[in-house]
Amino acid sequence: MATSDSLALNKILAVVLIIVGLILLFFAYRSSQSLGDQVTEAVTGSFTDSTMWFLILGAASSVAGVGLFFFGKSARA
Repeated sequence: MATSDSLALNKILAVVLIIVGLILLFFAYRSSQSLGDQVTEAVTGSFTDSTMWFLILGAASSVAGVGLFFFGKSARA
């Protein structure tokens, strides 16, 4: 019983990580389309710090969620 509860909890956590990652990536996209960020990108060649953090954390969260969903603990253990 404990392994199926643990497995269900892992799947729920994986889905939450994927959703949070996608939300952060959406915020990164919206931030990169703002006038201030586009001016900064045109002058410096890179995004603002906040946009980069949204991109990094969104990608990391999404990858971690997908990894946990497909490669997390199995019910066999």
